[in-house]
Amino acid sequence: MRSPLVGALATAVLGTAALVGTAGTAGAATPQDAAGHTAAPSLQRTADATLTGADAAAPRAVSFAGTVALSNCSGSIVRMPTSADDDPALVMSNGHCLETGMPGAGEVVVDRPSSRSFTVLSASAGNLGTVRATKIAYGTMTDTDVSVYELSSTYAQIKQRFGIKALDMATTHPVQGAAISVVSGYWKKTYNCNVDGFAYRLKEGGWTWKDSVRYTAACKVIGGTSGSPVVDVASGKVAAVNNTLNESGQRCTLNNPCEVDANGQVSVRRGIGYAQETYEIPKCFGTGNKLDLGRPGCVLPKP
Repeated sequence: MRSPLVGALATAVLGTAALVGTAGTAGAATPQDAAGHTAAPSLQRTADATLTGADAAAPRAVSFAGTVALSNCSGSIVRMPTSADDDPALVMSNGHCLETGMPGAGEVVVDRPSSRSFTVLSASAGNLGTVRATKIAYGTMTDTDVSVYELSSTYAQIKQRFGIKALDMATTHPVQGAAISVVSGYWKKTYNCNVDGFAYRLKEGGWTWKDSVRYTAACKVIGGTSGSPVVDVASGKVAAVNNTLNESGQRCTLNNPCEVDANGQVSVRRGIGYAQETYEIPKCFGTGNKLDLGRPGCVLPKP
């Protein structure tokens, strides 16, 4: 994670080490993003899962269509399996990218009014215009590092106005070895690598994330990439949300996450980035794209 990218700072770091993500309001201490500091945890899982059904679609090229740029991070317009064309669209990013500042350990934000704007990108990363939020539907840095905004525009309106579709959310666990693309709307850059494995627990500063995705070394994410969708190349669906990277080899400190296994053993992987799995998030949204933390199978932390 990294402190927020703002104005001159973002310009100054362009082409150099950038924050993996930028989060929160000015002055807020925030672990931020994916510019070498993805402000989010890595997911750890067993490697014997297999893709089935729609998630086993043929490989496709990954573009910027469906991604957005925030003022300090990256994000994407996402669609749940139950979403309808006339539902308010949703934007997903990191919890540490919230404009209200980074949530503390144990803090969960639900249904908080927001007028935040997002720049919509074309397939080739051109700026198409902006969409605006009506509220933060959900946000936390506990167990995971995610924020979901509800927009004033529907999926149909976004498609009609900009000619792009939302990215579909995968509903199966990521697979070790799978080819992935981390697509940053903030930097208009794509990082391509594979799922190296999963971290049982990922600790960074005062935050702990569960079952985080670990990248192979090729995904050298930097600040500002926080909140980028991690797209499974085979299915074209969002498998995780990018959020942090161990920058200097330190142990469990801000911008230097460490892995903790089921036996409590700690390991540090300098220069390796992580993401948070998102396959269980669709279970928390029902008809009309409404958040319902009481739905069967929803494991997101509650307020």
